[in-house]
This record gives sequence, C-alpha cells and structure tokens, in this order.
Amino acid sequence: MTTPYPHLLSPLDLGFTTLPNRVLMGSMHTGLEDRKSSFPRLASFFAQRARGGVGLIVTGGFAPNVEGWLSPFGGRLATPRAARAHRMITEAVHSEGGRIALQILHAGRYGYSPLSVAPSRIKAPINPFTPRALSAAGVERQIRAFVRAGALAREAGYDGVEVMGSEGYFINEFLVSRTNKRKDSWGGSYENRMRLPVEIVSRLREAVGRDFIIIYRISMLDLVPGGSTWSEVVQLAKAIEAAGATILNTGIGWHEARVPTIATSVPRAAFAWVTRKLKGQVGIPLCTTNRINLPEVAEQILAEGSADMVSMARPFLADAEFVRKASEGRALEINTCIACNQACLDHVFSRKLASCLVNPRACHETELVLSPTPRKKRIAVVGAGPAGLSCATALAERGHDVYLFEAAAGIGGQFNMAKRIPGKEEFGETLRYFRGRVEATGVTLHLGTRVGASELIAGSYDEVVLATGVVPRNPRIPGQDHPMVLSYVDVLLRDKPVGKSVAVVGAGGIGFDVAEFLVHGRKPAEAAGPDLAHWMEEWGVTDPETVPGGVTEPRPAPPARKVILLQRKKGRPGAGLAKTTGWIHRASLRMKDVEMLSGVHYERIDDRGLTVSFGEKGETRLLEVENVVLCTGQEPLRDLEAPLREAGVLLHLIGGADVSAELDAKRAIDQGTRLAARL
Repeated sequence: MTTPYPHLLSPLDLGFTTLPNRVLMGSMHTGLEDRKSSFPRLASFFAQRARGGVGLIVTGGFAPNVEGWLSPFGGRLATPRAARAHRMITEAVHSEGGRIALQILHAGRYGYSPLSVAPSRIKAPINPFTPRALSAAGVERQIRAFVRAGALAREAGYDGVEVMGSEGYFINEFLVSRTNKRKDSWGGSYENRMRLPVEIVSRLREAVGRDFIIIYRISMLDLVPGGSTWSEVVQLAKAIEAAGATILNTGIGWHEARVPTIATSVPRAAFAWVTRKLKGQVGIPLCTTNRINLPEVAEQILAEGSADMVSMARPFLADAEFVRKASEGRALEINTCIACNQACLDHVFSRKLASCLVNPRACHETELVLSPTPRKKRIAVVGAGPAGLSCATALAERGHDVYLFEAAAGIGGQFNMAKRIPGKEEFGETLRYFRGRVEATGVTLHLGTRVGASELIAGSYDEVVLATGVVPRNPRIPGQDHPMVLSYVDVLLRDKPVGKSVAVVGAGGIGFDVAEFLVHGRKPAEAAGPDLAHWMEEWGVTDPETVPGGVTEPRPAPPARKVILLQRKKGRPGAGLAKTTGWIHRASLRMKDVEMLSGVHYERIDDRGLTVSFGEKGETRLLEVENVVLCTGQEPLRDLEAPLREAGVLLHLIGGADVSAELDAKRAIDQGTRLAARL
C-alpha cells in the first residue's frame, strides 16, 4: 500500500520487538496521573490514542519516590500495590493493539515540595523551595528508586520506561557544574557528573532484562548559560547506549531557560537539527521532538535523516486519530495542535486537569461524550467563530439538523485576526480543520448572511444558539473620533494603514497581539510562520558545539515601528497573560523596544497625539504618535437575544456572546462542545 508518509509509517525494529511506525506519543503531564481514582479516565485517554495508531505511548512523569515528587502527593510508582493499579492502563492500551512506556521523572530541585533533593543546595529560580543536597548514600538511594520504579513498571505490564534525563530535572542537574558543586565521586569532572544517568540505565537494564524498552531522554540543548558542551552530550549518549538504552529521545531546554521551546511562536521542528548532530555517533534509534504538529513535518524530518523517530505530545491531545488519519490519506482531517499552551500546560501549572483548546474532549473522554441523539432537532447556530463552529459541528455529528449563519464571507470570527499575529499563524490550521468538519458533518452553512430575529422565529427551529461574538468596548476617551484612531479590528482585519509611531491603548491579550503585529510589520494571513534562522538569532539560540548550552545573547531585528503599550491598571503590563506563554510575549516586545506604561489616565486625543496623565498629581505626558489603536476590551453582541426570548424561542448563549472577557477561544470551544453534547 502506498502512503504519502513512507518514512513516518514504516516499522522500527528494536531487536526484541518492532514498533508499527516511527511515532512516539511524548510524555505530558495531564493531572490524571496523580490520583488512582483518575486511572480509569487515564486508561481511556491512552486507549483512544492507541486505537488511533500511535507507535509507542509514553505516560506523564511518575516519581520514583517522595523526594522526586513534582508536587506533594503527585504521581509516584514505588510499591507493588501501586503497580497493580497501573494494570488497568496497560491492559486498556494493549487491548487496542498499542504499546506504552512509563516515564520515570525525578523532579530534583524543580520539585514543588520541602522534601526536594538535588546534587547541591541550589534553589531553582522558578521554585520557592530550596532542595536538600544529597549525601553519597542519598544518591545511591535515588538510583535504587529509579531501578525499583522500572521493575515495577514491567510488573504493571508496561512495555518499557522512559528515564527523564533532561529539561533541568534531577538527572540533568548532576550533569552541569552550574547545579552540581559536589566534591565527591558524583561531582567535579564530567566523568563523575555523568555517572548518575549511566548507573541508572545500567542497573535498570540489569533489573528489567533485555526485552524491555528503555528510552533515555537526553538533554541535547540545555539553553541555559553554563550548560553541557556538545562533546559532553556525545560522550553521555555513547555511555547511555553502552549501558543498555533502547532509544535516545531528545530533550530541549531547562524549564528555567529564557528561550521558548514549545509555544506557537517557535518554528515547526525548530530543534530537529540538534538531533541530527548526534546521528552517526550512536547506533540506537534517535527520536526528535518539539513543535512537530503535522505529518508532513514529521515525514520531512525522517526523510532527510535528522532522526529515526518523532515525538509528538500535544498533537495527540488535539487529535487522538492523528496517525490513523495520516495513514488513511485523511491528513486534512487532523485537528492540528496550535501550540497555544492554554488548556494543557497552563492548566497543569495551575493545578487543573489538562485538556486542549481545539479539542476539549482531551482528558475528558469519559464525561464529554458526543453520543448519537435519541431525537433529531432543527437547530440554528448564529455565528461561525470558534464557539459556533465547535457547537454546530458537534451537534451535526450527533445527528441533529444544523443551520449555521455567519454575517462575514468566511468562517472563523476572531481567529481570522489571531492567525495574522506573527507567531500565531498556526491558528489558521484550526480554521482549515473546521472547514472540513462543517462539510463532513453536514452542517448547512450560510455565509454572508446577517440573519435577523424574525427569520429565526419564522424558521421554526427547536433551539437557537447565539455565538454572535463581541464588539469592541467604547473607552470614551475625549477625541477618540480623530482620524488617527483605529480599532484592533481596523489593524488586524481591515488592513488600515498604520504609521511609524503608535500608541496601543489596552495591554491585555489583544493589546499585546496588536503590538506584536505592529513591531514586526504586517504579514499576510497565509504566511508560513517564522524563519528558523531568524528566530534563533532573535532568541539567541546557537550551536552547542560553539557555546555550551547552545544559548547566547539575543540579536533581535529592529522594530518596524515605535510602539507604546498602555494600560489603566497599575502593575506590570501583561500580568494577566497566560501562565506559560505570558513571559514570552513580554520578552518579545521588550526585544522590540516597546515602551510599556501602566497606571495611565487617557486625557485626550488630538492632532498632536495622545495626552496621558499619571498618579494622584496628574502629571501629563504627550505621546506624539501617528496613530492610536484601541484595544480596550469587548462587549457581548446580543442584539438578537431580547426579541428571540420574547418570542419564546429556546435560546442558548456561548462564547463571546455569553462572556466577552479577552476573547477566550478555549472557553468558547469548550462551551460549544459541551452544549452540543447536552442538546
């Protein structure tokens, strides 16, 4: 059978077993790992991915002991009783013909716990807890815990384990002198510092036998000053192979690194070149990772010889059927991961269950079920933005007759603006997916149709869903009708010309996006995303053979415009941005010399520019700018609500029409899907 992805879908012979393809579902913490009571849901989550054709699944990280906890009472595998509880997970995966490995993750100084341990007593900059430095006996105890966890994983029915040796966790901390100040046989020379991972893998292999997969996640690019040299990476890789590892997986960047590694602004396959550097140095398969979200991207990596496998984690949150769709020639039907982090990492770091912005059923498979409807209804959905699209297609999938009305000439709503922001081009993939879903599910789509209340009433619909979105909020600034004043819609959607000096009023998510758009210069909606070489230069990523750790001073290109970003609230602009990506947006604008002002009162706009005042004394400042762009929030668009309710129409509000705060696509798609599951 021919396939457009011959490398991606070819088997991989590991000697004692053969994987059906080159796809590794990479480890990601979902929150379902932390309670045994959540294991039925975790089993269902993994089983769906196994059914979808993934070659090998890796679980979220399980600590080998309490000292290795990511957080108190988090996932841990340390007893036979715990191993027995895992049986439901491995059996669920095996019943679907899949294979699964358990990741052993010792958090080290990243552990959010007073029990955390590390090679030396050095606090991580992202953690309030200072770890305890281990004694030599303590190091031995940690090694035994890794080995015990591996043996228990085999007992639990896992096909292998992944030893987490990267991202700045416990093992990685031993490897570099910046976190390892020991004077004994576990510190000092690199030969001593690398003893820990080699001992772990060697003893683990002895404990589990030859017919068990051991993946070692090696940090190939630390992205922190004083990180590993390339010669050290190669030396460790060869030693890990000799110790008995089956596969070497790529790790990129410590969690404290000030370089983004998995956000949507990172180019696709941005780090495949690092894995390729190691090709030929070892004989075991090499797996590459980070920002691989399309089968075409994965195929190219393998075809050019950069790796033997590709690891994709969040793409399997977005679509459990990723591999099956690719193998059946249905790649356009894949719900693509847009690397937004909003429902996955942001949730995990907020101690919430992970999910996916574009697929809210991820990790909720057992409760958010789109079962066939027992009674077909005629349902009108007004608005084809993210909320309306998710609701309409899910309703149609369940068997309802759905009529989707959109005033604009195309679907997408606010996503048509989001995809134009430099670094957010991936949002266009979601619109591509929904175009296909509208057609496949049989939704009757009316574009360019501003449907009125009378038409909806006359249509005799069983129920009506208003997903009509938002309108910009009026900030009531004196002089805001001046020709120099533009709205964010004017800039992002209507292509209104913007001068070389701009004041952006409002420093929420939209204000930051508009500022990003303006300092980079306008890009067409179909732009493919950032150029890798340019992105590396902007963020200071370099070859670790040249600079240890592979990080140097950023060299950003000059901004296209002078931008001043303002907010009424006191405090740091952008404080309300997403937890795991907000720092990226702030750093990006700082690199483009964007001036950020808070605690601002807007006095007036006139021919001279924007006059603002600060503080109780009301000290004024004139911002001599060519344009003022208003990003001052939104209000729900609900003009259809009152007449429909008066007519007795059964009505539902979702998305921005319900709550307009910051154009929350995550909430909108989740709301739309959950409503569709109930109707």
